[in-house]
Amino acid sequence: MGITRSAALRFGEDAVRARTHLHVSAVRTDGHHLWIGGDETSAVERFSCVNPKHADVYAEHSSYDLTEVLELPGEPARELDIEGLARCGPYLWAVGSHSSERKKPKAHHSDAKVVKRLAAIEPEPSRQVLARIAVEDGVPVRTAAEGHRSAALGEPGLLGLLAEDPHLAPFLGIPGRDNGFHVEGVAALGEPGAERVLLGLRGPVLRGWAVVLRLEPVERNGRLVPSELDGRRRYAKHFLDLDGLGVRDLCPQGEDLLVLAGPSMALDGPARIYRWLGGARPDVPEVVRAEELVHEADLPFGAGDDRAEGLAELPGGELLVVYDSPAPARRPDPNTVLADVVRLA
Repeated sequence: MGITRSAALRFGEDAVRARTHLHVSAVRTDGHHLWIGGDETSAVERFSCVNPKHADVYAEHSSYDLTEVLELPGEPARELDIEGLARCGPYLWAVGSHSSERKKPKAHHSDAKVVKRLAAIEPEPSRQVLARIAVEDGVPVRTAAEGHRSAALGEPGLLGLLAEDPHLAPFLGIPGRDNGFHVEGVAALGEPGAERVLLGLRGPVLRGWAVVLRLEPVERNGRLVPSELDGRRRYAKHFLDLDGLGVRDLCPQGEDLLVLAGPSMALDGPARIYRWLGGARPDVPEVVRAEELVHEADLPFGAGDDRAEGLAELPGGELLVVYDSPAPARRPDPNTVLADVVRLA
């Protein structure tokens, strides 16, 4: 049990020049394709497995700008901050962080400039995206030949739905790295067109308990609308006892849900994989106690680098873990970033 080998992600020259290959925050497998999302662009990246029998090299990198297939919030040039990817039938799902941003002080700033930047909080409308993307022949499209259409969550949006929530509303304007509201994982379950969508929150962590949201969006007039779950609410909350950690990604495995967990704030570690027993079933409880969460594995983390951000299942039940801000040892050459392959007991 644990890390068995590395898998190489070979990025194209454009990604290397833009340094977006160093900001990987989401991953999902799709047959012999691998989808990657980053927090510095408005695109999803697709790779192909060089040897499907032994998933250790992913190449043939292609990039697809989601603004070309979706009507998205915010300015077109702004990053979506994609933090989670999921695959369900003919659709790829993507979610942005939805978080506000606090200005980051830099080493050369004066004391007065540091104090000023720490007070500056900017909402980021472009990050407030939850989208279902139609994929045809491995390419995101507005409308597929069989009628599947790309669509994003419409108004009032996720933040609007939560505006009066007793647990989460107080955190909506707080930056994610300050234990504010920050989405970092998505899982799409059920039948295409009738999906249950789970959103894992990096923050807030409430007295040590992490939060997972559940929505059941349906398409109306070209937009996604959360349907009513019980005749009244349009979302549900699940509270997970993750030993004080927040959710960094969600990955279905059979009837269970694998949870990649890490700190809610700007800290280096720990990083762990938990198994939420029965988490992929439709009848999951509101409160998920420690005994329903199996601590499966610990993952490496660095000092300011190697932050585990994405988790995907490979053929044979192995898992692929990708890291944001990869350490130099994960970059054997300018175009390659190494991920970890993990086998659980």
